Amino acid sequence: MMRRIDLRDADRASVDYRASLPRAEFDVEAATHVVRPIIDDVRERGVEAVLDLTERFDGVRLDDVVVPAEVLADALANLEPAVRAALEESISRLRATCEADLGPDKRIEVAPGAVITHRKVPVDRVGLYVPGGVAPLVSTVVMNVVPAQVAGVRSIALATPPQRATGLPDLTTLAACALLGVDEVYAAGGAQAVAMLALGAGPCKPVDMVIGPGNLYVTAAKRLLRGVVGIDSEAGPSEIAILADDTAEPAFVAADLMTEAEHGGTSASVLVTDSLELADAVEVQLEKQVAAATHSERIADALAGPQSAIVLVSDVDQGLDVVNAYASEHLEIHTRDAADVAARVRNAGAIFIGSYSPVAVGDYCAGSNHVLPTGGCACHSSGLSVSAFLKEMHVVDYTRDALAEVAAHVEVLARAEDLPTHGAGVTIRFEDGNPR
Repeated sequence: MMRRIDLRDADRASVDYRASLPRAEFDVEAATHVVRPIIDDVRERGVEAVLDLTERFDGVRLDDVVVPAEVLADALANLEPAVRAALEESISRLRATCEADLGPDKRIEVAPGAVITHRKVPVDRVGLYVPGGVAPLVSTVVMNVVPAQVAGVRSIALATPPQRATGLPDLTTLAACALLGVDEVYAAGGAQAVAMLALGAGPCKPVDMVIGPGNLYVTAAKRLLRGVVGIDSEAGPSEIAILADDTAEPAFVAADLMTEAEHGGTSASVLVTDSLELADAVEVQLEKQVAAATHSERIADALAGPQSAIVLVSDVDQGLDVVNAYASEHLEIHTRDAADVAARVRNAGAIFIGSYSPVAVGDYCAGSNHVLPTGGCACHSSGLSVSAFLKEMHVVDYTRDALAEVAAHVEVLARAEDLPTHGAGVTIRFEDGNPR
């Protein structure tokens, strides 16, 4: 079912593990030529363009993009109690983690009378896109809204595509919005929804930042509109890597490889192991578990795709080199001394330690955030957190004496850059006749 890559005889000093490992094709640039006219149309025609594009791409003709308040209220009132309880638990745990990330402004006195305050200010208005394609990602609402709210974002607008049968977005998604107090919700999907949020259209006023996952065209729209608005990331296909030795439970490893594969055919599942016996046992478990899965076809497609593989290594040390090079969105550690091994990981969106910390708990109720860097970007980027919604400002407060102490240095550096007026902006304050 999964192809194998054997790195046991690789020259560790020279091998390029990143090039050796599979990765899903996700050419955002190639999609921009399709998306640019959509953005231009929304820019020129506003909400009428959004409605026309919704009919064209989603097969739904709407009279309005706004989801009425009573629809949100009804969705929450009719939500299955067990689903509501699960959402409330997910919200509670994530909120606790986010609140722990907050801290007071920092005041630094660099010299007597010379004070720099490191101030954090929330983004004013955020637009969240929630996809509704292969699966209605209700958890996306929680994972994005909670850190924004904890950060102090004043206004959140949410867009999610309508369903053909009802003309409304997924009702559980709407219920999650109501549960979190998000009352500005639009029935719009795809690149046109991102353009509406970023540029403004009809009742939707422009946002300062667009967040949330989506398909290739949603990601291309975020790329084209970056600069007009801030974005969280360019999310690619879902990924899981598992580093395991002969102590791992094959049934658990197989089940966890399948969790990300369930997202669709381009999702990546990678097992890195020094145990040939484990690799064989996991293959047996996959045959059994995939056949019994509800979405067996798309799981099988993902596991058999070129982006998924079982990677054989000589030992856990080599395995660590491999997973650090791969920089997976999700990384599970199923080894002896798993916590110690995890402490040596440098590149991963999130790390899950041992047999009872599966990726699935992180997707919903761990208290961590499941919005994570993909495509190897974990080598330089972090998952979504409160800090993503906070702008950092330095506030400068100098007394006359403090400025006098550094004035000569400012003047020297200004001359070195041939910007003498910069220096004069300081020295004028100490010339005779000027106020003290």
